[in-house]
Amino acid sequence: MRLLAWLALATVTMTPTAAVAQSRLTAGDVVERIRRNIGVPWADQTVDTVKDGDPATPVSGIAVTMMATLDVLQRAAAAGANLVITHEPTFYDHLDRIDVLERERDAVTAAKRAFIRDNRMVVVRMHDHWHRRRPDGIAVGMSRALGWVQYRRTESEFLFTLPGTTLAALGRDIRERLQARTLRVVGDSALRVTNVALAPGFAGFPTHRLALQRDDVEVLVIGEAHEWETVEYVADAIAAGRKKALIVIGHIPSEQAGMEDFTRWLETLVPEVPVRFVPAADPFWAPK
Repeated sequence: MRLLAWLALATVTMTPTAAVAQSRLTAGDVVERIRRNIGVPWADQTVDTVKDGDPATPVSGIAVTMMATLDVLQRAAAAGANLVITHEPTFYDHLDRIDVLERERDAVTAAKRAFIRDNRMVVVRMHDHWHRRRPDGIAVGMSRALGWVQYRRTESEFLFTLPGTTLAALGRDIRERLQARTLRVVGDSALRVTNVALAPGFAGFPTHRLALQRDDVEVLVIGEAHEWETVEYVADAIAAGRKKALIVIGHIPSEQAGMEDFTRWLETLVPEVPVRFVPAADPFWAPK
């Protein structure tokens, strides 16, 4: 599937010098266009802010990603993109607070910030407002990637009634479609299931618990969780005789397609510069 299958960018890219010569669009201009067109009121308190770099920087190209890892930043810069729009934090904290890291003189943070600075890059987060769209932008992209669009229930973009299958078969299909190499499953592999709830990323135990309490949810599909919360809850539900199961995809593959959709949406707003999707690599692997 194309979601994670390619990690290399197109070989024909516009050089930063050529792109800037054609347009003086700044990173701040791009953020303002997003604010005006996102379709929901812009919140005063939000993580969707500039995380590093100068908003006045002219944009040579835009790279949209699920997570602005150093690897993503390096591939974006190599392709001529100096504005990176990321769904998740850049500096390992939901609010991207780096004061403690800098006091510790953390070498990893220093290397990442040096790369951003040396390549005159700007990193902007797009999390809250893409999730606040109705339907949720991440959920729409993930239902497309999973092949579940036609099975979505009318009451929510996170609930699905699938054709009957086994838990094992459902897990295999998700793993293949999302290339989630280390997908994990809690539950009876032979369990017959049809009603599924999706909670991409790290939705948290309250959200997971409320979904699992529903009689019309047999399987909860998530990005990640604290194992002593959601995982233990599902294990106990099964031991109590309830027909429940859990599929843990991994955070990056559980939301990546939603930012691929954001890329297509953004392309229409900034025709002056190239916009490309740069998938973040799932860092986990399973020994064979």
